[in-house]
Amino acid sequence: MDGSNDTARRAGGQTRLFHAIADQIESLIDQGVFPPGAKLPGERELAERFGVSRVTVREAAVALQASGRVAIRPGSGVYVLERAHEDPLGLPAVSAFELTEARLLFESEAAALAAPIISDADLQRLDTLVAAMAGGSPDLTPDEADKEFHLLIASASGNRAIIHTITSLWRMRTELEEVRSAHEAICEKDDSSRIDEHGAVLDALKRRDPAGARAAMRQHFNRLIEAMLDAAEERALREIRQKSNESRERFLIAARMG
Repeated sequence: MDGSNDTARRAGGQTRLFHAIADQIESLIDQGVFPPGAKLPGERELAERFGVSRVTVREAAVALQASGRVAIRPGSGVYVLERAHEDPLGLPAVSAFELTEARLLFESEAAALAAPIISDADLQRLDTLVAAMAGGSPDLTPDEADKEFHLLIASASGNRAIIHTITSLWRMRTELEEVRSAHEAICEKDDSSRIDEHGAVLDALKRRDPAGARAAMRQHFNRLIEAMLDAAEERALREIRQKSNESRERFLIAARMG
């Protein structure tokens, strides 16, 4: 019994130790000793610096990666990341692509959880919301119907942690200007796909089909991600053309002056 308590104490001490080392490394990052983009010293050097084992240093690096302070690149090393800043609304500065990836993960599982237990009243409301996405409702805009559709499915999952997470993701979706603008541009281009995809999710829910609901929701978000990648590519091409035109104009002006 005593031996097992000693083991537990040692394990607890080791856990606290790697957190302490992570805190010390993070403090050095904040002080500018290891600026963003810099590669941290190797495990051996850090272990000697802090008087701990290389295993403890490795665990500290993993903890720092989990908190977004460093990136571990196998075969290369550990690199300091730019610290993510929050916007004035208190929301993390995420891209529309990152947010959509997160929504794919959580909302697909919420749909699967909701399928066997969603009420008939909720299904009727989802029918109304899909119809409203086509723009025929005097009470709801298509975007309002879209939001309520997703939040209602999250609520129907019955999992409070998932409900909280999806509600937070939707706050980012509607309140972060860059994210909201990206979604508006996509929906304007291909509004019919949005209606069809939400209808497919609803059909799976009506069949009480968890796998089908998950797949339909994933298909919806995969299409959004593809649309975002296409939009990013188009934007990059426009920027290249603009720079090319500017260079051409400068060349012509210089040629005329010559």
